[in-house]
Amino acid sequence: MKAVIYHNPRCSTSRKALAMIRDAGIEPEIIEYLLHPPGRERLAALIRDAGLSVREAIRAKEPAYARLGLDDPGLDDEALIDAMVREPVLIQRPFVQTALGTRLGRPVEAVQEILPPAVTP
Repeated sequence: MKAVIYHNPRCSTSRKALAMIRDAGIEPEIIEYLLHPPGRERLAALIRDAGLSVREAIRAKEPAYARLGLDDPGLDDEALIDAMVREPVLIQRPFVQTALGTRLGRPVEAVQEILPPAVTP
């Protein structure tokens, strides 16, 4: 099975999700999204496919969130996605995609939903 993880190696949750994928016997494509952020359409698709609202996919605790005034309830999803594309640190992590679906690994156990069942020896 193919898998893609939008990964931040400095994030413990992202590292746990990567380990979970590898424990399932899959070597995923790793996209370090801070270095190679997804484009606008790709990001919108990840959020939609994971069943999230744009606000659920944004890191509200990042300093950039307040600095950019993203807490304004009048901002629409398009403005929030634009901000996330410009400042990828605002993107929640990790997003994981497999043939079984897309999940945001928060909590990390959500990734298990889109991995094949574990094979026990």
